[in-house]
Amino acid sequence: MAHIIVVGNEKGGAGKSTIAMHVATALARMDHRVWTLDLDLRQQSLGRYLANRRAWLKKEEHDLPVPGYMALPEADPAALAAGEQAADNRLSRAVAELEPKSDFIIIDCPGAYTRLAQVAHSLADTLVTPLNDSFVDFDLLARIEGDGETIAGPSVYAEMVWSARQLRAQAGLQPMDWIVLRNRIGAQQMINKAKMEKAVATLSKRIGFRVAPGFSERVVFRELFPRGLTLLDLRDIGVRSLSLSNIAARQEVRDLVKSLKLPNVTVNF
Repeated sequence: MAHIIVVGNEKGGAGKSTIAMHVATALARMDHRVWTLDLDLRQQSLGRYLANRRAWLKKEEHDLPVPGYMALPEADPAALAAGEQAADNRLSRAVAELEPKSDFIIIDCPGAYTRLAQVAHSLADTLVTPLNDSFVDFDLLARIEGDGETIAGPSVYAEMVWSARQLRAQAGLQPMDWIVLRNRIGAQQMINKAKMEKAVATLSKRIGFRVAPGFSERVVFRELFPRGLTLLDLRDIGVRSLSLSNIAARQEVRDLVKSLKLPNVTVNF
């Protein structure tokens, strides 16, 4: 069966689509069969990223690995089983179609609570949650006291993940591997940064996730979107001299993929 990677967080702007695109492209470059689903039916950032990639490669006549992309099938109300929700039907049909031809299915969730996102989390073998280095984002995982250190209890997103874990257990599935990425971390050592690091580490032990390195705040990640490129593509399209920032960003991609500890994946880029 395909290994399902879900990139989820109920807050927008955390870098979910950038993470999903770089992981998907990295796996495709390592000759794994990769397909993607974008559950943000309105904005479709990952879908647009991949469409940009296909269009740019065709225009420039470059040959680079392109992860597959599938739009969610529409649900036929007449075909729904008794009590079945349309969102459940759409996602389960998509996954069932992709599994035979995939090693990995990467699902990019919207930055909001939706039924599609809820169902996707219950399917996740690996759940990746990018988290901006801010207590505003941390509040989705846990409520924290005014001292910025004392955790009062889990919050809305952590509770949804807990529900997804219960559903997987009831279905006899393997426990999900939940990884929280501290994303867009500033270079300066600040009090807030130190408090965030401590709070995330403490919470990881309480509710059971691993902490892994995310991406620093770099303009290059935003600049690559219109062409559908990733940091791993630059040398292949003729960029022979990478800036120090680009080299560091490429290493961040490598560290991220390694930290996911995906089955049958040996990082070789």
